[in-house]
Amino acid sequence: MSIGNGTGEDQRYVVWLDIDNTLYPRSTRIADLMSQRIHAYFLSMGFTEEDANSLHFKYYSQYGLALRGLMKHHEIDAQDFDRKCDGSLPLETILKPDPKVRKMIQDIDRCKARVWALTNAYSTHANRVLNILQLDDLVEGVFFCDYADPNFSCKPERDFYDEAMRVAGVTDASKCLFVDDNLNNVKAAKALGWGSSVLYSEREEGNAMKEHPHVEGVDAVIGRLEELRLVWKDIFVETSS
Repeated sequence: MSIGNGTGEDQRYVVWLDIDNTLYPRSTRIADLMSQRIHAYFLSMGFTEEDANSLHFKYYSQYGLALRGLMKHHEIDAQDFDRKCDGSLPLETILKPDPKVRKMIQDIDRCKARVWALTNAYSTHANRVLNILQLDDLVEGVFFCDYADPNFSCKPERDFYDEAMRVAGVTDASKCLFVDDNLNNVKAAKALGWGSSVLYSEREEGNAMKEHPHVEGVDAVIGRLEELRLVWKDIFVETSS
């Protein structure tokens, strides 16, 4: 599912940005807070601690999202899940805009590339994060998991990527430039022929920049989001130092 204007043909590249743990640091531990809420949701359904842990891991591994397993096997209300899990995260007190990330996205030459977000979250969470980070005005559209559809797809499934391309009006997979912190998601895009699939493996602030090891199935590995300037140098506006 998507929001934004993605109709018609366009010959420019499309930069696909993952949102969670990519546009903000993993050190915020939002993923941990989310995991705690999902665990609590399993417990609220009457599962024991052991079963909750087991099913959470099983559904995430098998379906890409624990929610999909819950929908397939327990007929839960996805909107209720979203409110109690993603919707209850205290994002406003944790996240803050990063001027370097904003400047990096601003410097993408819009004559050469469009910018979309590609997320396994629902639209409300995606928009909330982009608004807090003050990046919403730089993104043409967001392709997200449509929790209203009981059979929705997600990364790293081919249907998700194919539908994202269709909505964004992309017919040439080589025009897609993608960055994500999840190796399976990046490998899936690469296997589909996306032009550049980059793994973001966050490097802690203060660490010296060093060469990243080669990872099979991806085009590049970066430790800072701003390193996309080097990986995709042809789509960035030249700026004076």
